Amino acid sequence: MISDVAYDQNNIFAKILRKEAPCFPVYEDDMTLAFMDVMPQAEGHTLVIPKFPAEDLFDLDPEYAGAMAKTTKKLAAAVKQAFDAPGILIAQLNGAAAGQTVFHIHTHIIPRSNGIDLKLHARELADFEELKRHAERIKKALG
Repeated sequence: MISDVAYDQNNIFAKILRKEAPCFPVYEDDMTLAFMDVMPQAEGHTLVIPKFPAEDLFDLDPEYAGAMAKTTKKLAAAVKQAFDAPGILIAQLNGAAAGQTVFHIHTHIIPRSNGIDLKLHARELADFEELKRHAERIKKALG
């Protein structure tokens, strides 16, 4: 089911893909890009997006959905290792009612540890120097 609403070419992730907005990248291939969430819910919070103009899962080309899954699996292992996390939360929100705030499909990879609460979603901008350090930790874990 393809949405009747036109994809917004000016959303922040579309701008990141066009290199019109900065990000802290950790991985890129022909179909996906992974980078640090600038409003993380936990240290190491990473996002995976397709290089395809889809608002949500329902608009996403199946080939790109597969590429996103592969990249998410690869990055989840690296984030887990880089942050010595006993668990990883994988989340993908579809629509405002589900909590989606950027309308370009994306998957959240969030390291989890017992006793450490998540910050609220999309509320507090992180220190950019810290995000750079986190990105380097993940890149190192990727090899």
